[in-house]
Amino acid sequence: MHLKNLTLRGFKSFASATTLALEPGITCVVGPNGSGKSNVVDALAWVMGEQGARALRGSNMADVIFAGTSGRAALGRAQVDLTIDNTDGLLDIEYSEVTISRTLFRGGGSEYSINGSPVRLLDVQELLSDTGMGRQMHVIVGQGQLDAILSSTPEERRGFIEEAAGVLKHRRRKERALKKLSDMDANLVRVLDLTNEIHRQLGPLARQARVARRASLIQARVRDAKARLLADDLASALSKLSVLEASDESAAARRAALEEQIAAARSKLSRVEDAERAASPALEQASANWQALTTITERLRGTLMAATQKVSLRATPELPPGGEDPDVLDERARVAGAEDASLVGQVEAARSALTSATRAREAAEDADESASRELARVNRVIADHREKVARLTGDASTAASRLEAARAEAERAWGAYRGAQERAEAAAAALPPRDGAPGGEAGDGPASTSGDSSPASQTGGGASQAHAEASARRDAARARVDHLLGVEREARADRARWEARRDALAQLLTPEDGTAELLGRPGVLGQVAPLLRVAPGHEDAVAAALAPFADAAIVDSLARGLGELEAARAAGRSLRLVVAGADNALAQGAGRANNTAASTPQEGASALGEGEDLPELPEGAVWLSGVVTCEGGAAPLAALLDGVVSCSADVAPEALAQPGVRAVVTPGGDVLRAWSIEGGHQASSVLSVRADYEEASTQAEAAQARMTEVSEQLGEANAHLDRCIREANDALKALREEDAQRAKEAQELARAQSAAQAAHAEAERARDVARRADEQVEWAKEQDVAAKARLEGADSVGPPESLESAQARADAASRAAREAREAENEARLSLRTLEEQSRRAAARARSLRQAAAAEREERARYARREAARQMELATASDVESAARIALEAAERALSRAAAERDRLSERRSQVSQEVSDARRALDRLSAELSEATASAHQGQIAAEQTRLRVEDLQRRALEELSLDPEQLLAEFGPQTLVPMLPLDPDDVEKAAAAEPSEYVRAEQERALAKAQKDLEKLGRVNPLALEEHEALASRHKFLVDQVQDLKQSKADLLRIVTDVDRLVEEAFASAFAQTREQFEHVFGVLFPGGAGDLVLTDPEDMLATGIEIEARPAGKKVKRLSLLSGGERSLAAIAFLVAIFKARPSPFYVMDEVEAALDDVNLTRLLAIFKELQETSQLIVITHQKRTMEIADALYGVTMRDGVTTVVSQRLAD
Repeated sequence: MHLKNLTLRGFKSFASATTLALEPGITCVVGPNGSGKSNVVDALAWVMGEQGARALRGSNMADVIFAGTSGRAALGRAQVDLTIDNTDGLLDIEYSEVTISRTLFRGGGSEYSINGSPVRLLDVQELLSDTGMGRQMHVIVGQGQLDAILSSTPEERRGFIEEAAGVLKHRRRKERALKKLSDMDANLVRVLDLTNEIHRQLGPLARQARVARRASLIQARVRDAKARLLADDLASALSKLSVLEASDESAAARRAALEEQIAAARSKLSRVEDAERAASPALEQASANWQALTTITERLRGTLMAATQKVSLRATPELPPGGEDPDVLDERARVAGAEDASLVGQVEAARSALTSATRAREAAEDADESASRELARVNRVIADHREKVARLTGDASTAASRLEAARAEAERAWGAYRGAQERAEAAAAALPPRDGAPGGEAGDGPASTSGDSSPASQTGGGASQAHAEASARRDAARARVDHLLGVEREARADRARWEARRDALAQLLTPEDGTAELLGRPGVLGQVAPLLRVAPGHEDAVAAALAPFADAAIVDSLARGLGELEAARAAGRSLRLVVAGADNALAQGAGRANNTAASTPQEGASALGEGEDLPELPEGAVWLSGVVTCEGGAAPLAALLDGVVSCSADVAPEALAQPGVRAVVTPGGDVLRAWSIEGGHQASSVLSVRADYEEASTQAEAAQARMTEVSEQLGEANAHLDRCIREANDALKALREEDAQRAKEAQELARAQSAAQAAHAEAERARDVARRADEQVEWAKEQDVAAKARLEGADSVGPPESLESAQARADAASRAAREAREAENEARLSLRTLEEQSRRAAARARSLRQAAAAEREERARYARREAARQMELATASDVESAARIALEAAERALSRAAAERDRLSERRSQVSQEVSDARRALDRLSAELSEATASAHQGQIAAEQTRLRVEDLQRRALEELSLDPEQLLAEFGPQTLVPMLPLDPDDVEKAAAAEPSEYVRAEQERALAKAQKDLEKLGRVNPLALEEHEALASRHKFLVDQVQDLKQSKADLLRIVTDVDRLVEEAFASAFAQTREQFEHVFGVLFPGGAGDLVLTDPEDMLATGIEIEARPAGKKVKRLSLLSGGERSLAAIAFLVAIFKARPSPFYVMDEVEAALDDVNLTRLLAIFKELQETSQLIVITHQKRTMEIADALYGVTMRDGVTTVVSQRLAD
């Protein structure tokens, strides 16, 4: 399997679709920095499922989309397609060629596909997990990957081997199983809680179900009583309804008689109302006439008043207008018009004269221009001749002037030289003395003053030396503070480490039986271990010899020990006690228990003899009594050490053969006797732990003391550093002041030296200038002679043409043109004056004519107003006289109309009285009919109410009891017998056997009240309690079954986790062994003569152990990576990766400038490794090295133009 094609569209700098055809072997991608080579590596990692934006050198995932340039817009998505040749079937998919695609949209959407079919990220990761191309991507060695390996922890290095070995798939399986197990534990807890809660609810719900059953019996009794009472009420209502319906017939006859009388009264009323209506129109007409006459009279009176007022208003005439006579104005306008007409003629004549003057001016200007051009031509010819003569004259004058100037310059230059020589001598004399010599000796030349030093430079240096010494003291103080800070950190770290070890060992020193509980009680003197002083290295041997009393407690008396023993036995605990002061008894007991070499304790003790020399022991064996001291209450235990030897197991038989040796204890704690052996793998003894504890305590105290001492020294060093800093600052200030003074003196000296040098240089320059001036004088003489000869030749030839005649013609043409322009201007001015006079005359005539017309109009309006006033005055007088006559006639007609209206109104009043009487008679009959109708209506209402009650009872029977009225009367009527109904579930059988009784309403009411009271006593009844109890019991059974299923599933998952751990352990062990073997080989290639190894940090725990890299180049003793050089560390990291590659080959590897930090020798070794990898895998190398390119089978050149990456390829080998 190998990578076949890689296509990038919109990924980072690849804006256009770019395809890289990859072949087996080594493919190198080259190009300048920043051209986008590493983007190819990022594309490979991204398409294979990389989810970290930082791993792709971005802040968020959207950074992989082409962001645009100044000449190209940003894209909306990035897509990478990777085609893999799967001919060997390494990928678990039924395709010989697999294309994995990943697309990311700028909106955040992401898509994956395999051979065009949409898939999930998990599907891509699962497909690649067994090929070494998982999420960790150890096959892609990008920039910074080597540093990541070097800075990684042992556990992180383990991850590289796990991925190469395909363990991550099992780890993910285990993680899923553990997650399911965690979820299952949560579910199990919830199900158990739910089961317990349901079990708790079943009891109250059972009680509610019994109450519900009793309530149902009581409700049945209530229903029966209600039904019987309701049937009784229905029967009574039906009988009452039949009586009310019979009483309605008599009321109907009386209503018929009253209705006949009312009809006769209504006929009479109709006749009287007709008469009243007949009288109404005449009265209304008379009233209308009177009203109309009244209106007319008032209108005539108003008309008379208006006419009178208008006559008084129109009697006074209006004043006539007082303006100028229009005829006079017309005459004045006519005169102005005649004046305007005469001016118009003058304007036309002036315009003609202007036109003639314009033509004359144009002709004169043309003639003037021609004469000017001719004059200019003549002037140019004469000017050329004059310029030639003037130039020659000027050359002659210039030559003469140059000659004079040269002579003057020569004199000035020699004078300047003499002055500069004098100033140089004065400046040399002004220099300060040097090295004790008089100042005049410095005037030998400027060179003699250039190397002089100022007096300050010769005598100074004290402030500089003081500042240098103060700076050195400050730096030394700062270095000491830094050193003390490092020592303090180390001391603090040591103290923390030893205190942590001391605390952990203190917990281990606590006895595991009841002995620990005795400490601190009265009569308990403490533990044995603190009172034993053991030589280092013999702790385990002494603890085995003193077992089981090495960590026992010490009591002051045997009685105290027996009391504590009884208490421990009662509490079920074990005790180990030593009685202080019981030396002889303990010695005798020890001799009987342990000494098998002598028949009695005395013999065992006398075998050595007090005060006698101990027998010689084999080499490496020592008497335990000589390496331990029992102090205080532990002194009785010394007898247990008599005859006990400490040595290795190899010399134990020889030691046991020595006289007086009853037991041998090995340094590991094994106890050997001639007749028994005790030992094996044991934990550290209490004495060894006690020794470690004391050592840890001593080291912690020493670290604390050292830290305290260092803290004090650090305080003093900080104070000293502050003083040194202040002294350095003061010295720096003094140095700056001295430098300023020295700079001032140096500046004065430099100014004097500069003046001397400038004077000497000026003298030299002046001498050179004088010599050049003499040379210039000779040259000027020659130029003067030549210029005079040329001037004499030019003066002999005169000008070719006459300037006076051309000037006269030009002046005449100019005067003619000027006169023509003046004539034109006078004609134009005269025309403008006449036009203005014509406009004023026309405006004056027009204004006069308008004023005459306005005056005539005003007089016409006045005449019309006066005529209208006369006419209105006559009309108003006629209206006034006619209105007086009409008003008198209207007042007479109004009096007659008022009398007629009063007569008709009196007749109308009489007829209205008759109508009122007829209506009162009709109202009386109607009232009697209403009373009869109301009486009948009340009967109908009673019958209707009874009928409604019957309907209500029938409705209640249907709604409350679900019984038809006929069924209710038939089953529960008063004529039926009443059965015995129970009120308690226990009385059901007794009630069924009882005989029914006759219906008595009072008994049924009492039974209903009692049943309702019993129902109220039951309180709130859960009507669904029976169903809920049954459902809850079923759910409780179901949950119990689920709990059993969950426990079984948990056991299955634990078995799966165990199997996965076994598979991971086996796979990792195999992969580590192979990687370790390959690492030794690869390290030997990259480091000839060196040795490298991979070491497990915890070989006992293969599931969690980390991996340490040991690297020892040739000629070095160091093994830690941190002690190697940068190049060696990079090579070691490469060796680790290549070892993984060779142990678990992957189809391809990507190297991003891994050889950038290597020299030629190491590069040669690395290229040899590349060739080895080439045999089993495809290599894609990002490089700048020419030698790496030389071994490549194909080259891809990457370049960037305007922010867009392009690729060219070159195949180097077939």
